[in-house]
Amino acid sequence: MIVSFGLHRVRCRSCGTVRQIKIGFADENRRYTKQFERYVLELSREMTIQGVARHLGVSWDVVKDIQKRYLGQKFGKPKLTYLRAIAIDEIYMGKRHRFRTLVMDLETGAVVFVGEGKGATALNPFWKRLGRTKAKIRAVAADMSAAYMQAVRENLPRAVMVLKGTRWLLLKNWGNLNDKRNEKQRLLEALHINQPLATAYYMKEELGLLWKQQDKPTAESFLKDWIARAHVSGVRMLQKFAKTLAAHGAALLGYYDHPISTGPLEATNNKIKTMQRKAYGYRDLEFFTLKIYASHTMKYALVG
Repeated sequence: MIVSFGLHRVRCRSCGTVRQIKIGFADENRRYTKQFERYVLELSREMTIQGVARHLGVSWDVVKDIQKRYLGQKFGKPKLTYLRAIAIDEIYMGKRHRFRTLVMDLETGAVVFVGEGKGATALNPFWKRLGRTKAKIRAVAADMSAAYMQAVRENLPRAVMVLKGTRWLLLKNWGNLNDKRNEKQRLLEALHINQPLATAYYMKEELGLLWKQQDKPTAESFLKDWIARAHVSGVRMLQKFAKTLAAHGAALLGYYDHPISTGPLEATNNKIKTMQRKAYGYRDLEFFTLKIYASHTMKYALVG
């Protein structure tokens, strides 16, 4: 149904300016009413863009533009003032968009920055915006990327770096081995044959206890002892790894000051990939970025 009516114009007697009277049920330069816009957003929580468009008999672009406008108003400029603990990670978005670097507020779970590319340079716009706020970030969770660590030290010299926990130790823990697949027996046989492998495996298992110490001083003592034994193990892989741990010891132990990790951000990365698959990709990168900013509020909201 199309409704047509005339709009009045008024002229200021003082300055001569002529303006059009605003109408309460529609925004300027919009072909639909505010009530229609709200209805589209409600439907979008349960349906894809194409589904909403087909149901209402409008074009795909109309529904997408309504979503984009709403997301831009609500999430387009994330506030950084109250950041206290953040996580930094990168995500591969496919051949079209390649890599993006994400920063998450670990207290709210909201993505507060999406940077183009990966590495330290991708964070430059974030540091610039952050510098204009009074944010007092106390802790930063990231992986062992030297670029990220250097960037954090330069821009947040007072923040505690907290590296990923034992997840970056790729091998399975003993308790996770599958008995039905006879994994424990096969592992024991391999360790019996290969002594250096056995040494590496058992020391890896022992290193997992680093996160179970009663306090930071005890954990620091444990780590120093482990590094010393790794150096005299005669296993080159362990010796190289021990050097890495020694270089990043402060960041590893930072967990005892601020028990945070990149886990929540990794979960958001999976949610982003799911959004991509459901929508078969996004041509409008600005729209996709806004959906990432809003991802912490979504379960089935604004799908496709």
